Amino acid sequence: MKNKSYIGISFIILIFGIYAIPKIIAGFKNNTIVKENRMSRVQQSLSENKKSDLVTFGKVPDFQFINQDSVKISNDYFKGKVYVVEFFFTTCPTICPIMTKNMSVIANAFDDVDDFAIASFSINPSADTPSVLKAYQKEHGITMKNWQMLTGNRDEIMKLANKGFNLYAAMDDKAPGGFEHSGLFALVDKNGYIRSRKDEFGNPILCYRGISGTRKDETGELVDKTQHQITELKQDILKLLKE
Repeated sequence: MKNKSYIGISFIILIFGIYAIPKIIAGFKNNTIVKENRMSRVQQSLSENKKSDLVTFGKVPDFQFINQDSVKISNDYFKGKVYVVEFFFTTCPTICPIMTKNMSVIANAFDDVDDFAIASFSINPSADTPSVLKAYQKEHGITMKNWQMLTGNRDEIMKLANKGFNLYAAMDDKAPGGFEHSGLFALVDKNGYIRSRKDEFGNPILCYRGISGTRKDETGELVDKTQHQITELKQDILKLLKE
């Protein structure tokens, strides 16, 4: 009885070998074994759905201000959108024009993307009324529909800058224009969380440089750090848009 069983099993293995081995060999030749492998498909699926490697920080607190068109804009406007944040003021004689120029580079890259936006908060809201912000947009050629320039209660804006985004902003009579601020940009994902990449040492950068500066490239040459980080910011915006 055992011999018959062994014969039966051997016969099944022989038939399987005659049928399957040529297909396996052909599969290796055509590189379809890897493509059709179940584990490979699972890994591919996980890779496609993997969250980007950007670091996640705290969620942006609720806010509501008035934009350049005198329309109330709150967190709800930015839900489902990736957006970049800055704190500035229109009469800034130093870094703000540079920030606006660099932010315009980002705006031009994503001008036709509905789920991307920019939020520019004025830290001098008593002077930066909606009409002033509207004129500032015109002066700087800003036409992006999702670029919101926001004004409102100064204390709330300062709190949002310093505690909500960790972007320094303060009144200072000795500073040019009467205000100090960091000149950095913050990146926010579609769920309202602040995100950033890591630097070459593996530390989160938290925010992106919006003003001038230099860095050494891999050859040791000095390069424009601002444009380097603006390029990185555009890359990271694309990552978040795909999440």
